[in-house]
Amino acid sequence: MHFANVKSAYCFEVNKRANKTQIKNAVQRIYNVKVQKVRTANRRGKYRRKGRHYGMTPSWKKAIVFLDPEFHIDLF
Repeated sequence: MHFANVKSAYCFEVNKRANKTQIKNAVQRIYNVKVQKVRTANRRGKYRRKGRHYGMTPSWKKAIVFLDPEFHIDLF
């Protein structure tokens, strides 16, 4: 498969415990589209400082969803 059409790729922040099949089924059900492929990435939180106190931003999971060429999601 060749994914040269970048317009059919959408990025979502998903639950950290969700797998690719669950993400695919959810996107298809919510947006009424056909998903070709799902890529996921676990994003680690960054260290932040406020005054002399240190902390971390929360970690999160990113999902990039590739749709069939004839489908698209209207965001606006």
